[in-house]
Formats: sequence, C-alpha cells, structure tokens
Amino acid sequence: MLQKVVRSTIIDAPIERVWAVLRDFNSHDQWHDVVDASRIEGGERSDQVGCVRSFTLKDGNRIREQLITLSDREHKSTYCIVEATVPLQRYVATVTLKPVTDGGRTFWHWESTFATPPGMERELRDMVATGVYEAGFENLRRHLRAGADLRTPGSAPMPTALPMPMRCARVRAYGGPDALQPADGEAAAPGPGEVRIRQRAIGVNYFDVYLRKGWIPPLLPLPGVPGMEAAGTVLDVGPGVSGYMPGDRVAAMSPVPGAYASVRTLPAAHVVRLPAAVEAETAAALLLKGVTADMLLRDLGRVRAGTRLLVHAAAGGVGLLACAWARRLGATVIGTVSSEEKARVAREHGCQHVIVTRDYRFAEAVQQLGGADVIVDGLGDAAFEENFAALARCGHWISLGQATGGLRPLSPDLLVQKSATFSRPVVFDFCAAPGALAERAERVWAALADGSIRMPPIERYTLEAASQAHARLESRGTIGSLILIA
Repeated sequence: MLQKVVRSTIIDAPIERVWAVLRDFNSHDQWHDVVDASRIEGGERSDQVGCVRSFTLKDGNRIREQLITLSDREHKSTYCIVEATVPLQRYVATVTLKPVTDGGRTFWHWESTFATPPGMERELRDMVATGVYEAGFENLRRHLRAGADLRTPGSAPMPTALPMPMRCARVRAYGGPDALQPADGEAAAPGPGEVRIRQRAIGVNYFDVYLRKGWIPPLLPLPGVPGMEAAGTVLDVGPGVSGYMPGDRVAAMSPVPGAYASVRTLPAAHVVRLPAAVEAETAAALLLKGVTADMLLRDLGRVRAGTRLLVHAAAGGVGLLACAWARRLGATVIGTVSSEEKARVAREHGCQHVIVTRDYRFAEAVQQLGGADVIVDGLGDAAFEENFAALARCGHWISLGQATGGLRPLSPDLLVQKSATFSRPVVFDFCAAPGALAERAERVWAALADGSIRMPPIERYTLEAASQAHARLESRGTIGSLILIA
C-alpha cells in the first residue's frame, strides 16, 4: 500500500526568490541540514529534466534522485528516487509554489507517495514528513534570511567581506584580438550600494572591440578588463543594498567595463533580477542588445505600423532583435547583410527585404521601397553617403556604431536637404534613471516570452578564449550573439 505525505507552508519571500533556490536540483546541500554533499551525475545542468543528483545524508545514507519534470511557468517540479539505502520504494515527490498576493509571500506545497517494507510505514512516513519536509521549510527560511536579516535593524552585524580571487581576460596593450590575455585578479568586497556576482555567462559586443583597440582610452585605462554585461548569481552585497541576497539569479549591464571576469563587484543600480524562465546564457546574449533594441525602436525611431526601418548588420545580435521586434510592431523591415546565409537568418527573424552587400551599396534598393524613415547604422564611415542617400524625407539616422571607422562630421546643411535628423545615442544614458534598467529589461523578457523577439543563435567561447571570440566577431562571419562562459 502506498503511503502519502503532504505538507504545506508560507515562506516570507517572493515566489521568484524561493523558486530560484528550489529549481536548482543540486542546491539542497546548501540549505537543507540533513544533506551532507550532493552532485549532478554526468556533468548535466541541475535544471535539466532527466538529470540525476547523487547525495549523501549526514546520517550516512546515500540517495540518487532523478528530476522528472520542471515548469518555470507553474513553479513546479517532480522527482523520484532511483536508488537509495533508505527503504523508500517507488518514491515520487512534487514541489509546487504559488504566489501569495498579501505581502509578496510564497505558498509552498510538498507531497510524495511511496511504499515501505512491512512494519516501517509509520517510521518512514514520519521521517519524510518531519525530518525532510517540515525541517526543509525551516531550513529554507533560514537560508533566505541569511542575507536579508543581516541588513535589518537589531540583527547581528554582517561579517567583513574580503576580496575574492577571479579569472579575467585583460588588455595590457591596445591592439588586435591577441591583446586579450587570460589573467588572475581579485574582485573587491562589495562596498555601500554594491553587489558581488559570480558570473556564469558574459556578453560579447562590438563595443568591446573598440575598447580593446584603444579607441576610447579614458573608458579602458591599461591594464583593463573589457565587457559591459554578464549574468550569474549574487555572492554577497554591501551596506545599503536591498532587494538582492546571496543566491539570487541576476544579470548586470554597466556603463563601466569589467565584465570579462568570473567574479565582479559593481553598483546594484546596474543589476537586474532574472525571471525563472531566463537562463544566464540567454540573459548574457540578450540584455544589452535587447535594451538597445528597445531604445532604438521605442525612444529614437518611434517605430510603429508603416514605419520603413533600415537595419544594418541585420543578422547580428542587435540586428536580429530589432528586426523581429519592429516587424511585430507592424514596420516594414529592410536589412543589409554580407552573405546569403545571413540573409536567410535575417528573414527568419522578421526582416522582409534583405540586401546582400559587402561593399556598402544599398541606397538604390532602399529608395525603390520608398526610402528609410529610420536607419539603424552600426557600419560607420564607409556607408556615410549611402546612408544619407537611403534616407526618406524627414527620416531619422541613428548612428549606433562604427565598425568601418569613425563617422565623419555631419553638417546641418546636409541634413536640411531632407529635413532629416541624426542621433548618436549611448544606451546607458537611457537606463540611468532609477528603475529604468529594470523597466527596459522587463520589456525585453516580456518580448521574448510573447514571441516579439526570438533567441538569436549563440556562439559560445570560454573566458580563456576571449581573444578567439573577438577575432571571430571582427571576421564578419558571426550570426547572432557571442558569449563567454566563465
């Protein structure tokens, strides 16, 4: 006869915070007192359905459990015992979380069914109910309070944090991709208003190339670590930081370089919490590029139904997102790419009219479509004349980058010929107001969830191979986003 154990409780923490811990199938040795050590077999991810965790209890028993289902939408997981020295037979358990609207709390429901040897029904039922479930509720509460309580009045003082060793990719002399070299360093302890993050995935952007080449020396003094975005988990926080605690899954987007590192300390204002459904690699590939696309379409281009939008490098990280999002808004999307393969990918992401060119000739084809109301230009000087020729009257030219070299000075007398406007934005200025980065990030995650944008292809490199990633980026052969795995 199957036994059934059901226990429920309320946790005084938001559901995303609780789920960030419980969805990690290998986290229980960090918060549950009965677990001594745990590992995921075969090197699989701890949120991969089908993975097996092998762990030892502090009483010496050994258990292997398999993750059967995991739903970020329902905040629910199911797992079973596949082998154990504890005589729990045919054990299947389900964890379900529900939000409690009063006070941002979480309802946690934990239940299981299992068989036992004759005569051991009560003993094993009590062990699961009390020793595992009820103890687990209290253990998780203590785990979640570990960071927050140290910052509340009347609590124990926070221990003094120390610098932490880290690996990074550092530029010691400006130059080509080989200027990026692996190095050791330290991530400072978080000061007031700061967060220290264990970074798992790091975004690679063309702006990082400009820094490596020494085009903006004040922004990357030597020796310097490039990189503007990454994602990972919070290690610790400094005084005055609220809303983040150790273990929280986050992404960071900073106007100050330094992201090419395994551990980084930076202001909490540059950090956003990750939804349960967004993995670290996804965030590193999307955050800066997605926020940039949001700025381009919403603030500068004011793209709407009928807008004719020209996007250069339409198969790049920003290009794919801008094309897809603009198409969802009803715009006519025109893109330039350098190969037929890139043209195919651009079309798959919403680009209706693709121009394949390696010599920056596109204006005639764009004018045949009525001219561009908005141009997103990351090419720079080599496309100067063609961009102006492609503009429609009253069009807006957005200079986003300078892959072919710095743009020459633009005369107002030239713009007046078409009553055109020109802008050269810095995306971080559009995220500087309190809460602005979080608001834009939420729009990016929502656009990904509703299909307005699609995950671009991702090329992955190790942090040690950052120079190879830069060489690949400059080859004009990339499609989508590049990330570094730390």
